[in-house]
Amino acid sequence: MRAAVTTLCVCVALLLALGTVMLCSSPAGSKLLAKQLIWCAVGIVVCIVATAVDYRHLKKAAIPLYGVSLILLAAVLLTGKRGGASRWFTVGPMLFQPSELAKLSLVIALAHYGAWRQRQMENFAKGLLLPAAFVVPMLALLLLEPDFGTTILLSGVSAIVLLTAGVRWVYIVPNAMAGAAAIALFIRMDPNRWQRIVAFLNPQQHKGDTGYQAYQAMLALASGGLWGVGLGNGTLKLGYVPENHTDFIFSIVGEEMGLVATLAVVLVFIVMVICGVTIALNSGDPFGLYLGVGLTFLIGLQAFINIGVVCSALPNKGLPLPFVSYGGSNLVMMLASFGLLLNIARHAGDTAWAGSASNPFSSSEPFDSSSEAAG
Repeated sequence: MRAAVTTLCVCVALLLALGTVMLCSSPAGSKLLAKQLIWCAVGIVVCIVATAVDYRHLKKAAIPLYGVSLILLAAVLLTGKRGGASRWFTVGPMLFQPSELAKLSLVIALAHYGAWRQRQMENFAKGLLLPAAFVVPMLALLLLEPDFGTTILLSGVSAIVLLTAGVRWVYIVPNAMAGAAAIALFIRMDPNRWQRIVAFLNPQQHKGDTGYQAYQAMLALASGGLWGVGLGNGTLKLGYVPENHTDFIFSIVGEEMGLVATLAVVLVFIVMVICGVTIALNSGDPFGLYLGVGLTFLIGLQAFINIGVVCSALPNKGLPLPFVSYGGSNLVMMLASFGLLLNIARHAGDTAWAGSASNPFSSSEPFDSSSEAAG
């Protein structure tokens, strides 16, 4: 456990350092560096609080926090119009994105529900219908912003948490397919996002219009070669790769630091997921297990989607690279998630649950749901 915690801390520190360096290298990012450092300071304070206060108190705050997030997501649709989407509140000189708080609140709510209903999650109504009653409204509000990237991310994380809590695959898969069909329908009805899909499928034909950003990102990655052109020497960040300080910062890493650096970043996120899952599996209670798994994949899946988009393996989704991209709301919530993982690790030895047969992931004898239900 100590090795997992230490490794996780090193990974987060490396990513924060990389993000700061790449923002200094980016023309747009260098102008926003002061704001990012302020957000980083706020995030570190939040991380310390999240580490210090027993995470199990979040069970009492789960429903109120979810309710606040839902209200903010509804309010931003009315007042948060910016750049063709309703995603941000203006807070003084900075912007706040309520969908970032929604990510964390939904994971906490699902973890609390899973711990409350543990051993009953194989039941269709309790395992799927009741959780869907608070997952679907949040996803619907995110679709209306529209924010397809966060919707897809939270759908995946929700499914992972529910599966960890004991929901059967046969319940998840059909609903996941129905959800994917609904998202596909929304995309087809949105001309801008449909053009992104067309450009993704035909990048050469759309490299001068809809697919311009993705095409330039691929050029940046390719021009970096194995070792890169050197820090500060990249040229495609000079007006060629849009949003190179936010969603597409990974392309600048590839151009200036090469394939070695990009593979190292991918490896760091893989190691983080392994460490997060290790912490979750050694949790002292079911809530810690489900919360740890949810937070781990919230970070890991977001990184996977971002890197996949920059490498043109996925259509453009507009998600930042955790701990690296510019974006205050995301950075604060990622640091909060990191702090909660440390908190779960800190309290891992508080109970005997982690090593008991009631832990479905324990190395001891398998759990018998029928005997538990009978008891």
